[in-house]
Amino acid sequence: MSLPPADMLPELAEWNNGKGIDLESWIACSGDFRTAIGYSTVFWPRFVLFEDYILREGFTPESVRGFEVQHKCDKRSVEAVVNHLHIADIQFHGCGDITEQRVVFLGRILKEIYEAKLAWQFPARPCEVSFYEPEDRTDLIGFQITFWQKKHVEPDGAGNSHRAGQ
Repeated sequence: MSLPPADMLPELAEWNNGKGIDLESWIACSGDFRTAIGYSTVFWPRFVLFEDYILREGFTPESVRGFEVQHKCDKRSVEAVVNHLHIADIQFHGCGDITEQRVVFLGRILKEIYEAKLAWQFPARPCEVSFYEPEDRTDLIGFQITFWQKKHVEPDGAGNSHRAGQ
């Protein structure tokens, strides 16, 4: 069973007359179907193939074109920027319980989910999933997840990696 972030343990220990509660039992007491349905878009996102890109559902072709210009047609950079998600952005508006431990926990879980979903949905298009953790651990907005297709980062003749399109 997955252990929650350490900073949630005291709260979970208070449940059940001090006997404590695990995460699955806690969501049975605290969650609701509307919220679960909403979170499904984050925890099992829809990915689509658009031209030679794999993108999270909800992008606009105009935004892709703008990033192509901005990133000089570097497909890796375009995919990475269009697909990025700040972990802090998935919280409820005005929610005050965000912490570094919780953001890291969710980011690492989302990395695993994205890796599994992309490999399942696009087996012929391997992707690299990145969970960025900023050096400044107090910068909770800086924690983000993104992905790009590995073929967009190609080795040159000397074996050095470079971004495709540069």
